[in-house]
Amino acid sequence: MKLTQQILFAFLFIFTTYTTTAQLQYLHCGRLIDGVSSQVREEVTIIVDGKTIREIRDGYTKAEDGATAIDLKNKTVLPGLMDMHVHIEGESNPNSYLDRFRLSDADVALRATVYARRTLMAGFTTVRDLGGSGVNVSLRNAINQGYVDGPRIFTAEKAIGTTGGHADPTNGARKGLMDYAGPEVGVINGPDEAWQAVRQRYQNGADLIKITATGGVLSLAKDGSNPQFTLEEASAIVQAAKDYGMTTAAHAHGPEGMKRAVLAGITSIEHGTMMTEEVMDLMKEKGTYFVPTISAGKFVAEKAKVEGYFPAIIVPKALAIGPQIQATFAKAYKKGVKIAFGTDSGVSPHGDNAKEFIYMTEAGMPPMDAIRSATLTSAELLGISDRLGSIEAGKLADIIAVKDNPLEKIETLLEVAFVMKEGKVYKE
Repeated sequence: MKLTQQILFAFLFIFTTYTTTAQLQYLHCGRLIDGVSSQVREEVTIIVDGKTIREIRDGYTKAEDGATAIDLKNKTVLPGLMDMHVHIEGESNPNSYLDRFRLSDADVALRATVYARRTLMAGFTTVRDLGGSGVNVSLRNAINQGYVDGPRIFTAEKAIGTTGGHADPTNGARKGLMDYAGPEVGVINGPDEAWQAVRQRYQNGADLIKITATGGVLSLAKDGSNPQFTLEEASAIVQAAKDYGMTTAAHAHGPEGMKRAVLAGITSIEHGTMMTEEVMDLMKEKGTYFVPTISAGKFVAEKAKVEGYFPAIIVPKALAIGPQIQATFAKAYKKGVKIAFGTDSGVSPHGDNAKEFIYMTEAGMPPMDAIRSATLTSAELLGISDRLGSIEAGKLADIIAVKDNPLEKIETLLEVAFVMKEGKVYKE
């Protein structure tokens, strides 16, 4: 073999060895909640190779030469958390309703990058964004392409509602100020327009479809719980979404709108404030997920008592509906309805997502079940449990760590000390 060939092969061997070990990370974990087992493992090593988890070993394995060792021996390590109901574009404040007319898309986008980073730093590596202006699609893409730090986003783009309903953007605006709202902006009347609205969301880049099956607390309309879709309209949306490979979510406070959405085959019910035993039984039968958003209920009930925080038409709805969600959650959990974690952050502050764990455990859910609702159960809801939701070999390396054992002290989840997403460390 010629000398130049020998030098080339030697260089390639050294380069390959270096790049292989350089992307290896050895996480030495004092405690591990892996999202699958009901037991906490102690003194464990997680070996991360690039973006994925290569292996999990008992004991503290010494890192190979050139690999990185990360000391989490005094921490509890968990899968990256998931929030199944956020609105990443904005955050509630007394000027929110004026901001609709005052802020440009660029203003919204720049603020959203702050909310996205805050969410990631709180340990939430995956979120489901359930409606905004469309900026959420661009933010998702920017995060995926590495321009912005934030959680992995699955977005509904713009929620679908009916004329005058919770997702009608012309509510509260004087006639002539905003264009007529039709399927292109997610407002429908009848099954044909339902199909058109879903197809428009698909064209705009949505990952899933959200409907507002009942009135809402924060919309500028009197009723916060009345049904706002016919069964035929809801069924058309679900069928159209299935044709385009998308799951569905339904904002719902009142039982009739909830029942219609479940009968139509909706994937998840959001809020579920006035959920009845009949609806719970139907959800169990259909396998429908419940995303409670207790945080939002508590937040709006509190702020409704602050004069001028919300427009007057919203205050009675917030005071009536907000306080009920935690009790409804407790009943649904005891009934055996599938629970996926969700906060409605954007109504409540981004970054405070983990407060939901406290509210869930206050209502009787054991800490391990609450954690699983924000890991493997949420991954199953999204259809990504083969890649995320637990710490297992072959899955993406979304890993966080907290100081204490959350099974003994759930509030430790409010202070995430370490965040890794797809093998990249964002917080250490």
